[in-house]
Amino acid sequence: QVQLVESGGGSVQPGGSLRLSCEASGNINSVAAMAWYRQAPGTQRELVAVIASTGNTYYADSVKGRFTISRDNAKNTVSLQMNSLKPEDTAVYYCNAQCPGSVSMVHYWGQGTQVTVSS
Repeated sequence: QVQLVESGGGSVQPGGSLRLSCEASGNINSVAAMAWYRQAPGTQRELVAVIASTGNTYYADSVKGRFTISRDNAKNTVSLQMNSLKPEDTAVYYCNAQCPGSVSMVHYWGQGTQVTVSS
């Protein structure tokens, strides 16, 4: 089991910045990758960014060049620096940890943190 606690959401004007953090606890040695997802009202949850244990990263096209995911293994945290925020970035953001299971990856989720971009 992996527990995830997010922090750092809030409201910001278009063009502003926010930094989300997620602290992992529990069986963290089993975590292969950590990610951020988001879900806007009436839409499906979508992948925003992933960082593997190797440090390799992946970003959704919609956030590439504006968001940066980073991982501090010593502190068991993953962060998402969000710059040049747009109204369409408004969503609940979820921290995600992925661990190898016997058949497929096992996903763990945080409780979510609201990000609102509005003038």
